[in-house]
Amino acid sequence: MRPEDDIRELAACLDRLRWTVSGLRAGGIQEWRHVPRNLTPAKSEASRPPAGEAALEALGLELKGCTRCRLHSGRKSLVFGEGSVRSGLVFVGEGPGFEEDQQGRPFVGRAGRLLDKMIEAMGFHRPEVYICNVVKCRPPENRTPQSDEIEACSPFLFRQIEALAPKVICALGACAAQTLLGRASPISRLRGRIHFWRGVPLICTFHPAYLLRNAAQKGAAWQDLKEVIGTLRS
Repeated sequence: MRPEDDIRELAACLDRLRWTVSGLRAGGIQEWRHVPRNLTPAKSEASRPPAGEAALEALGLELKGCTRCRLHSGRKSLVFGEGSVRSGLVFVGEGPGFEEDQQGRPFVGRAGRLLDKMIEAMGFHRPEVYICNVVKCRPPENRTPQSDEIEACSPFLFRQIEALAPKVICALGACAAQTLLGRASPISRLRGRIHFWRGVPLICTFHPAYLLRNAAQKGAAWQDLKEVIGTLRS
């Protein structure tokens, strides 16, 4: 190979490396450690799930059989949450309803079907986002969770969100918004602007169950969801 060919090949390698480093930084990776080529992770290391997924699994096991508040006495299922650990978008609702308690999954009743449509309108499929609630057990008659119930369950919600490390949080309804923001303002005052939860952008909108009763507010909710989309893309 001629010297000029060596130079061109080296320049091409450096160019590919520059693009690789730029892609890593765009993905949030600012530094990394050198691993010698002759060292490969042990099988147990290679098969280990990502840190967020492992943290969620551990949290789910910790909550299994939870009796920390009165809601456990009437539940059939503890509804932990579901979706993609790597989605970047987390929806937080209030608490499970009858269908959710029966199936052990969040947002599967009428409000859940509307939420699915909202997610699809945003350009996603339900499995591509993560959905959870402030409380993990159904309140009697689907009432709003009481303050001591929220106090008992919210630390697990916070750990859940920390494990997910989302790019954006969308709070569905007053209970979720007030719990995450630590203030008692009505949802009408909280929506329409970007808040932050521990540095993560937080956008508040109406709960799908509310929209089923107040269809005239669907346009306002769509404006909130467009704000979520824009924040995700920024």
